[in-house]
Amino acid sequence: MFFDLWWLLKSAIKPSFEIIVLWIVFYQILVFFEGTRAFHVLKGIIYLLLAFLASQLLGFDTLNWLLTKFFGISIIALLVIFQQELRQGLARLGQQHLFNPILEEAEMVALIEEMTAAIYKLSRKKNGCLMAIERETKLKTYIESGLLLDSKVSSEMLQSIFNATSPLHDGGVVIRGERIVAAACLFPLSENPNFSKIVGTRHRAALGLTEQTDAIVIMVSEETCEVSVAVEGRFLPVVNEERLVSILKDLLITVNPKKKK
Repeated sequence: MFFDLWWLLKSAIKPSFEIIVLWIVFYQILVFFEGTRAFHVLKGIIYLLLAFLASQLLGFDTLNWLLTKFFGISIIALLVIFQQELRQGLARLGQQHLFNPILEEAEMVALIEEMTAAIYKLSRKKNGCLMAIERETKLKTYIESGLLLDSKVSSEMLQSIFNATSPLHDGGVVIRGERIVAAACLFPLSENPNFSKIVGTRHRAALGLTEQTDAIVIMVSEETCEVSVAVEGRFLPVVNEERLVSILKDLLITVNPKKKK
């Protein structure tokens, strides 16, 4: 009787334990690729895998054969295409994963005011700047290209970084939550053929980052001292300080649906 009970418990616990382990492994794989282009490809592969399982269950032989051949070829293709992301992911393996900090509305408003104050003071001094605000897509790849700071966002700190005499003024700053994560970061240049060649590198870097991620990039042109906001591969018009605050609030502050009603 005792052995029968133990056998029943063992047969029930073992599958449950295996499922939990598989979910943990699956989650760690997603974390491993998070913040890279491979993350979105991985999600696409998961959808194809679900389609493959469905085709087996429903007996779709032709679809099952096509998906089997596709998976065989795609493994080699992915290793070639995403070799850089895999190297960066392996380099980060073992590091603790930190979730993006969630700020309250009042904290976000204070953060926006600090950034806005710094931007317009830099504009009046004719100092260029490039600031990227991280959202859902992690900017780890670009953070690693710069100098790690981990400093609280303040107008004084941002002005100090982008001072013309500062060794950190070249490149961009990455902001996560209320922290300046890194400075002197390299952002990808826009490859949009319709983009004017007259526009400088800072503009193309601002657009390039927003074409590949969901980040918000604020910049000041060193030549014209104009303030611009780039999001989703386009520039939003900024006519004055109040307009910049309004744009950042719309993009960064999530309004509670009940309050909105």
